Amino acid sequence: MLFKNKSLLIMVCLFCTYFIWGSTYLAIRFGIESFPPFLMAGMRFTLAGVILYMAMRYLGAPNPTRQQWLGAGAVGILLPAMGNGTVCYVQQTVSSSVAALAIATAPIWMAIFSSLWGHQITKQEWLGIAIGFVGIVLLNLGGSLHGEIMSAFLLIFAAASWSFGSVWSKHLAMPQGLMAASCQMLVGGGVLMLASHFAGEIWPQTISAKSCAAVVFQVVLGSLVAYSAYQWLLKNVRPLVASSNTFVNPIVAFIVGIAFAGEQIAQNEYIALAVILAGVILILTSNSKQETH
Repeated sequence: MLFKNKSLLIMVCLFCTYFIWGSTYLAIRFGIESFPPFLMAGMRFTLAGVILYMAMRYLGAPNPTRQQWLGAGAVGILLPAMGNGTVCYVQQTVSSSVAALAIATAPIWMAIFSSLWGHQITKQEWLGIAIGFVGIVLLNLGGSLHGEIMSAFLLIFAAASWSFGSVWSKHLAMPQGLMAASCQMLVGGGVLMLASHFAGEIWPQTISAKSCAAVVFQVVLGSLVAYSAYQWLLKNVRPLVASSNTFVNPIVAFIVGIAFAGEQIAQNEYIALAVILAGVILILTSNSKQETH
């Protein structure tokens, strides 16, 4: 019975990361129509972190130790700050669909980084990694990222940072349960607020209802629900499975981007999507006997 309940919880958490995070790319685009990128991302994770931290303390969760704060802080810098913050910055010039497509390379980076902790990359995973990198090249040869070398680099950097933090988190001292997610979001949000200050970002003079709703969506669904679900998955399944949301996120982002923002998808980007996802499927379906737990 416990196994069945856990299996159901895994499916629910995967659903949250698949479809909520797939829509978050469009929410980011709507949000930065009014808010500067680092300020918006900082508000998102700081608010979500405070709410979740207070809720966990109210429910009796102990305050994290110094080592747990350090572990959660490292992951908070790599995931919310460097990962999501970079995506928010790049989406000033790149569509939500293309941003999600570039982040679809995350399982490729996870397969590589997992080898640092003893995971032996199988032949099938190496093939998937090679195919995935071909997709990255195709994405940069045409479409929205053609000529946007810095944007392409930053999106790959975001995917790599997120992936490294996800794999590393399984080997760091971490608070129990959802307290880990709250601490990560608090630290990541704080770093993003500092980045906003040093970047000279200011509070917008006017805020549209659409941008306000987008920020609320990111705080409640994107962070409190989906980010917490992702952290639970990292503790209960191998990182490559936890990151399988990147298989669905680009498809969801393509659909909502076209439907609600009129985004145009170049033929080259559809081809790159197919190639990258082919590589991701090979990685996720590899029968490795030395999975990183």
